[in-house]
Amino acid sequence: MTGQVVRPDAEGLRRAVEILRSRSVVAFPTETVYGLGADAFSEAAIGEIYRLKNRPSWNPLIVHVADVAAARELAEEWPERAGELAARFWPGPLTLVVRRARHLPGIGAANDTVAIRVPAHEVALRLLEASGLPLAAPSANRSESISPTTAEHVVRSLPDVPLVLDGGPCSWGIESTVLDLTTPVPTLLRPGALGLRALRDVTGAIALPDFETTDGAARPSPGMSKRHYAPRARVVLAKDVGDVDRSGLPGEIGILTYEDAGTDGTEVLSADPREYAADLYAALHRLDDAGVGTILVQEPPQTEDWLAVRDRLSRAAAN
Repeated sequence: MTGQVVRPDAEGLRRAVEILRSRSVVAFPTETVYGLGADAFSEAAIGEIYRLKNRPSWNPLIVHVADVAAARELAEEWPERAGELAARFWPGPLTLVVRRARHLPGIGAANDTVAIRVPAHEVALRLLEASGLPLAAPSANRSESISPTTAEHVVRSLPDVPLVLDGGPCSWGIESTVLDLTTPVPTLLRPGALGLRALRDVTGAIALPDFETTDGAARPSPGMSKRHYAPRARVVLAKDVGDVDRSGLPGEIGILTYEDAGTDGTEVLSADPREYAADLYAALHRLDDAGVGTILVQEPPQTEDWLAVRDRLSRAAAN
């Protein structure tokens, strides 16, 4: 039977480890979103991730490990800055891109780097420790669609996944921040749950990518595709959702805002960027489930605190 949701107790973990060691995949919770995990040393298992998600081969995966020592084993070199960031933010929603150790297979991209993080979720850490494996794990959903923040989201998006460990709703609700440490100045590849202000306290300057990543081209991090995190409904961003001409928009209209009073078909999220991010994907799922054809989204503020939210919404709205 596929798509089984189980409690993350001793028996659930035993079954999950058995599946992982048989070169298959398991969905598990992290503090960011649910991941679809597989043995990072097994090309067959990694291939199963790409097959189930219908994920393009050029889109790489993040490897999740139990601790810093396990991370260092996957790196050809471990920069001093990596040690400082890991000491400050791991376990947590920060992914570091470093030079890949030669004994580790390329994780879905033709390059010499690997993206690594230690998740801050009890179930994820228990699974990593019980399996003794580094787990390559993108979000547990079909490629380009809304990331899952509950076990139910996983099963609805990936009904063929063999097992889902149910750890409840994800606390951060948005993916990790990805920082490339192979560049002279650390480079932000994906804004995420961890804000740049906290990172700069450790790294100093942080560069933004100075290149355009086109779909089909290898890249060092996931989350760089033009279209990503998208619901079935069309997403339209607007400064004022009330001023949008709705005559040419498909289907019923749903609204996602952080200011207006709620009415039917409206999801009102917090005006605090972290709280907004924590409920963003769940709100998009709710609107999709309601069967709307278009989701009008109030544009978030143009401030650094909202960078990750703006990134997700702009990619969800891309054609």
